[in-house]
Amino acid sequence: MQLSESQLKKLPVFGIAGNFAEHLGQAGEDADFVNIPTKEAHAPKGIFPIYIPNHASFLGTYPLSHSQLQADFSNPINVQMEPELCMLFDVHYEGHHIADLTPVAFTAFNDCSIRRPNATKISQKKNWGPNSTGVAKQWIELNQFDADSELDHFQIASYLKRHNTIKAYGVDSEVRSYSYFYQPLVTWICETFNTQTDLGPLENLANLISKANFPKQLIISLGATRYTALGEKTYLAPNDQIGVFIYNPNQITTQELMAQFQASHLTLPDADAVGLIQTVSQVDSSS
Repeated sequence: MQLSESQLKKLPVFGIAGNFAEHLGQAGEDADFVNIPTKEAHAPKGIFPIYIPNHASFLGTYPLSHSQLQADFSNPINVQMEPELCMLFDVHYEGHHIADLTPVAFTAFNDCSIRRPNATKISQKKNWGPNSTGVAKQWIELNQFDADSELDHFQIASYLKRHNTIKAYGVDSEVRSYSYFYQPLVTWICETFNTQTDLGPLENLANLISKANFPKQLIISLGATRYTALGEKTYLAPNDQIGVFIYNPNQITTQELMAQFQASHLTLPDADAVGLIQTVSQVDSSS
């Protein structure tokens, strides 16, 4: 399935922090969460907004792109890819509380970050303007969301192409490697939306849902994988190409993914893989 740009512009987008072991430490952000309480040591740290339609702040700027990643590289800047899986959820309310979420479909996502050590909120590192976040065009619909579902076989791979050389940016990881997944994840997301307050790098989610007029659907990125040694130390630059793939290794190999990434042309089987390829460029300051 595909979502048109007009459909995407109506959907709030959120991300989950700390849902993949070691990622926050690699990103230099673990210190931001030392005072954030969690019920379990391995639990995610919280949820942050990326895009809220019609919001009066920078969060109201539509950041999603299928093909471009733009930033202002005229001054030194540390921009890092965040390869992950995102999901489209139907939202069910009881009054103004989120009572349940129904997973509808999933795809590849680049929750890209500018490493801003002085940022007070995670969202300030995410949405810096148009084309600052990536989402694949194609989505794979879900019939169920549990250990017997089609998702159980999928993995997340990501690559950087620089000077025509391709290297792995994130560690190729099973989607089952998320700290919280399937029903525990859905339960946690619902509870977090209803209870998360403005604390440290996190924001009051109930207020954001209210300002979004209690949307019937949400996009939520589930968290970035661990970086490879290269990914942890390599920031993006103009003319780079980056690729994020959610794929079934029983049906398509990493060699096939890399070959398609090299050709910048995706011919992935619809039910077995989805991919996002973005070209990094200098933002046009005149626009």
